[in-house]
Amino acid sequence: MSGTEASREAATTFGGVNPIFRVRDLQASIEHYVKVLGFKLNWGTPYLASVSRGRCGIFLCEGDQGNPPAWVWIGTGDIEVLLAEYRATGAKVRHPPTNYDWAYEMQIEDLDGNVLRIGSEPKDDQPGEWLDMYGHRWAMRPDGGWTRVED
Repeated sequence: MSGTEASREAATTFGGVNPIFRVRDLQASIEHYVKVLGFKLNWGTPYLASVSRGRCGIFLCEGDQGNPPAWVWIGTGDIEVLLAEYRATGAKVRHPPTNYDWAYEMQIEDLDGNVLRIGSEPKDDQPGEWLDMYGHRWAMRPDGGWTRVED
């Protein structure tokens, strides 16, 4: 690789991704992410803030940039430990840990309806149902497809 190619690659290399969640009340959202969900405040302006936990960063924007609810997927090491933490802090568990082909995953909802899909490695012996954005439940069929579960 020539010096020019290396320079271009360095200039065009992407960093991490930070979703931007539109929120109604920035201060209330910061407090929720810090006190309930265990994030830290990195920086803030009157209308935009950055929170993070580990390598996961989220921007919170008051009244601009998008429409809730937004969804984001976050990988973690042990979802059971995190679930216990969130139950103790009063986080809204939209859907408890459930096993899928891609992850053992739960859904946590913030004050504005944004959903954090948080997952760890899948479990081989625990099939589960899916909860979609409308709150409808779906069960996996033996052929790998999904069927809506009526309440």
